[in-house]
Amino acid sequence: MFVIVGWLVVLACVFGVFIAHGGNIGVILKALPFEMATIFGAAIGAFIAGNLMKVLKGVGRGLGACFKGSKYTKARFMDLLGLLYDILQKARKEGLMAIEGDVENPDASPLFQKYPTIASDHHTVEFITDYLRLMVSGNLNAHEIESIMDAELETHHAEEHAAVAALQRLAGALPAFGIVAAVLGVVNTMGSVGQPPAVLGGMIGSALVGTFLGILLAYAFAEPLASLLEQKVEESSKEFQCIKTTLLASMQGYAPMTAIEFGRKVLFSDQRPTFSELEAHVKKK
Repeated sequence: MFVIVGWLVVLACVFGVFIAHGGNIGVILKALPFEMATIFGAAIGAFIAGNLMKVLKGVGRGLGACFKGSKYTKARFMDLLGLLYDILQKARKEGLMAIEGDVENPDASPLFQKYPTIASDHHTVEFITDYLRLMVSGNLNAHEIESIMDAELETHHAEEHAAVAALQRLAGALPAFGIVAAVLGVVNTMGSVGQPPAVLGGMIGSALVGTFLGILLAYAFAEPLASLLEQKVEESSKEFQCIKTTLLASMQGYAPMTAIEFGRKVLFSDQRPTFSELEAHVKKK
């Protein structure tokens, strides 16, 4: 929603001021289809040629997420920490082997089903159960599990940021493709040097539209999307960091309530519940 609002503000300010200063919007509108076809066609072709299929799919998923609200809310993180508390509390009271059934079959686990928001997220459930399984096995200490977690989070970070980097490269290339379109327009103008000055002026103006569009598309559209996608990636990574911190705190001997407090502290301030809110939520559940 805010993406569209931002774009509307950009278009209103750029073209509104141009018209207010007596600019002839007809010149831009006349050249727009041809310049857009040149810039977009070249940019999309280069984008496809320069990225793996998994990166292209990642960009598609990321762009879809940019136009949606964030699913990472305070309520979601309270449910996540509540789930971790229940699992760790059960393990503390009944032993680690007591949670083996929950780990192996989370879809049938009463603990997971108490928190449908988390249980329906395959990636989050898989991350939790993978490391609980290692904890149940008892063969690894906290430092070894932390090393594995760091490696997985680093891989996740690299995969998610590949889409961000691809969009940033596209934003950097758009002004150049705008120049390509402008040069073609100038070449076309040079082939019509016998025309009256008024006609040549219009042709040169149309050619310059290409440069203008390339810069506008890069810095008002592509670059903001890349920046927003990067923020979305950081937001999603924070959930895994919360899980990691909580489980490691538990392995180091802290009580479940203290362990989830460790996890609560790594959350962003606008998504972090207060200690009282989390405690009340856990007791209620």
